[in-house]
Amino acid sequence: MIAGWCWDLIEPYLRRNLLNGGVERPTRKQVLEEFARVWPEVTLTIGVQEPFAGTIRFKWLVRLSGDELAPFLDGPMEWIDGRWGGGKYKVNVHHGLHFVNTKNFKPEGPPRWRDAPALDVNT
Repeated sequence: MIAGWCWDLIEPYLRRNLLNGGVERPTRKQVLEEFARVWPEVTLTIGVQEPFAGTIRFKWLVRLSGDELAPFLDGPMEWIDGRWGGGKYKVNVHHGLHFVNTKNFKPEGPPRWRDAPALDVNT
């Protein structure tokens, strides 16, 4: 089972994959089969906006995959707040090297992410 908010992000990608593969009108079953095929390779990367030289940049905090996804998907606001506090967060969804979609979250509270180590997204 996948969280509804995440399904809304990934379903257009699944349908696009099927269309690109020659399936003109994918059925629900075909979309679910495509989901089962791609899900093991899906990752979520979470970053937070941080001020930088008069503008903003993203400090990437974590990349989640596999079993790590379930607790986040079940309660993303609580999960983020419990680790890093308040701020403006971006969650990027990838399938392998392909960008799928993005969603923003803004938990309230003090920002505790400032001292968290940054993720090296180039590895």
